[in-house]
Amino acid sequence: MRFLNGGLSLAKASVFKSGSTTLKKVLINSCRTCSSDFFPNERIRNIGISAHIDSGKTTLTERVLFYTGRIAEIHEVKGKDGVGATMDSMELERQRGITIKSAATYTMWKNHNINIIDTPGHVDFTIEVERALRVLDGAVLVLCAVGGVQCQTMTVNRQMKRYNVPFITFINKLDRMGADSNRALHQLRTKLSHNAAFVNIPMGLESNLRGIIDLIEERSVYFDGPFGQNIRYDEIPADFRAEAADRRQELVECVSNADEILGEMFLEERFPTTDDLKAAIRRATMQQLFTPVLVGSALKNKGVQPLLDAVLDYLPNPAEVKNYAILNTENSENSKIQMDPSRDSEQPFIGLAFKLEAGKFGQLTYVRVYQGCLKKSEVIYNTRTNKKVKVQRLIRLHAAQMEDVHEVYAGDICALFGIDCASGDTFTTKNSTDLSMESIYVPDAVISMAIKPSDRNDLEKFSKGIQRFTREDPTFRVHYEVESKETIIAGMGELHLEIYSQRLEREYNCPCVMGKPKVAFRETITDPVPFNYTHKKQSGGSGQYGKVIGVLVPLEREHSNKLEFEDETVGTNVPKQLVPAVEKGFREACQKGPLSGHKISGVRFVLEDGAHHIVDSNEISFIRAGEGALKQAMENANIVILEPVMSVEITAPQEFQGEVIAGVHIRHGLITGQDEAEGYFMVYADIPLNNMFGYSSELLTCTEGKGEFTMEYSRYMPCLPATQEQLTNKYLEATGQLPTKKSKSRN
Repeated sequence: MRFLNGGLSLAKASVFKSGSTTLKKVLINSCRTCSSDFFPNERIRNIGISAHIDSGKTTLTERVLFYTGRIAEIHEVKGKDGVGATMDSMELERQRGITIKSAATYTMWKNHNINIIDTPGHVDFTIEVERALRVLDGAVLVLCAVGGVQCQTMTVNRQMKRYNVPFITFINKLDRMGADSNRALHQLRTKLSHNAAFVNIPMGLESNLRGIIDLIEERSVYFDGPFGQNIRYDEIPADFRAEAADRRQELVECVSNADEILGEMFLEERFPTTDDLKAAIRRATMQQLFTPVLVGSALKNKGVQPLLDAVLDYLPNPAEVKNYAILNTENSENSKIQMDPSRDSEQPFIGLAFKLEAGKFGQLTYVRVYQGCLKKSEVIYNTRTNKKVKVQRLIRLHAAQMEDVHEVYAGDICALFGIDCASGDTFTTKNSTDLSMESIYVPDAVISMAIKPSDRNDLEKFSKGIQRFTREDPTFRVHYEVESKETIIAGMGELHLEIYSQRLEREYNCPCVMGKPKVAFRETITDPVPFNYTHKKQSGGSGQYGKVIGVLVPLEREHSNKLEFEDETVGTNVPKQLVPAVEKGFREACQKGPLSGHKISGVRFVLEDGAHHIVDSNEISFIRAGEGALKQAMENANIVILEPVMSVEITAPQEFQGEVIAGVHIRHGLITGQDEAEGYFMVYADIPLNNMFGYSSELLTCTEGKGEFTMEYSRYMPCLPATQEQLTNKYLEATGQLPTKKSKSRN
């Protein structure tokens, strides 16, 4: 700490200049010297910073790194000074001014080691928040003082509840026009149903923000210096004393409702000391019964240091969080075993790979250590593949920078190089290979698009990039549609897919074209149709002869995507060894229907009788007979086109119920049920997939960004007559059986 104190004394002596190499070296070297030491669990915090988009998460992280001496200069988001924020290391992030992928770092504050993960705020990159919260012990929920609780705030709140992550709240951007910390606190209580209260309050708002009032210590705090690095304590100004007294009483009451010890003191009318109040807040916060609320403005360098103190005071250390591994044996029935958080090598090593990233040195695997010790050059086992791997390089991360370490212990977050694995894999030592950590929740993709490289010569780059992105991001899915001969990518939103398209162009020099994928329609019949078809071909020598008689029957609605073949022949009119040839011909002919060119499904081919020739009948003859019989039946049948129908679940605040239901009706959806809970309503509907494209953006627009939906395949249903006519005309134009509209306009 001598170097760190030296750096701070330089700052106080007004030697604090932007770009000062002396100060930069002092701060960086001091941090590295401190962070290399071994820390007990009591002096470690693993936290994430999460919020709605544009709430100031990355700006807050930048200030945290600056005040803790991890960086020597402050840079802003969007790279206005040509540098950009430390945690936004990707060029695309600095250009757009948003966080796309989570970034990890570590720093020191008051002789405590704090591991920080800065997460994206956009709903399209929710998997980054999901896997960060899975491995963290605590979190900071950032609220905008103007926007308050917004849609992604609610999503992050649900994710924190899913993984039982205790958190503190920081109301940011108090310097903005229209800022209101009281409104944000009210929304935290009403919209998220939290037992929350101020731990400190602002002195002034907007351009009049002078500092904050610490309600626990009962004093005012000012942030002096060009970057707010000099903290000055003073008495509470006279015009804020009444409000501070009321807010402190409110804080004591809220904590008393959540903590038994403080509750007894409150009922006995005993006045709690500062230590009593801090201990009660810590107990209630760790049990997720109370949410401390702090205020400030990261951009104006106010309120960040008290937030760091609150992280140490109120959030748990790794030893205070219970983590479990699943015992994967035949007789265990998925029994859970609690991890030992002791920072020693007595227990076997267990770690979870929660994030993958392709770097210039190969695949980078982020690992949270839950038990034991991992040393460089050790051999560990992947419990999913049962493969052993050697740890060639062990590092700790500071955004895009790396620092080699020789060993890590339970509670640490590190990264490995050159390890072949997938996101969510568990690594253990040999004597604990039957253990695995609980996997990360991966939401289903909600939107899909067709994609192809602009230049066919870039196919190799395209496939290489797509393969890398699917390994890194579990919500980014790719498959090849055989029917439409298109590569389909699916993800969490249009921005999600657009970012990957841009990354293909930037990182692999492979420009891509994106478009709407073709829906897999089907053709079927409505009534049974008999057939009697004879295939006869004579061309000198042995010819071809095969006759089939039977009926084509429609299947039930629930089996409308299946094909069935039934042999009801008696005798040897159709030899039994040639019946499979008839089935083969029938299934081959179903690949292309006569009405729209889509596959035929939902029919049963019943073979009742036929005839054969002792010389001319062979396998190819009855294959052609089966094909001809289906085509004959389809020509005489009443054909309908089926379209895939999706089961859609829409969640939005109750005030938008009318707009959401109207949107479902416009897309020809059938509402099957509704539900309500905590100010939200859920609509369950069956909507044709062909009408779902663009719905993600439309829902966000009509619900002010607060609505979300999931969908999955349900069944095939007959499409509307207008849709059937449109598909038929399009197919006839494509095959030249109908003049195209373009040729008409030219004529």
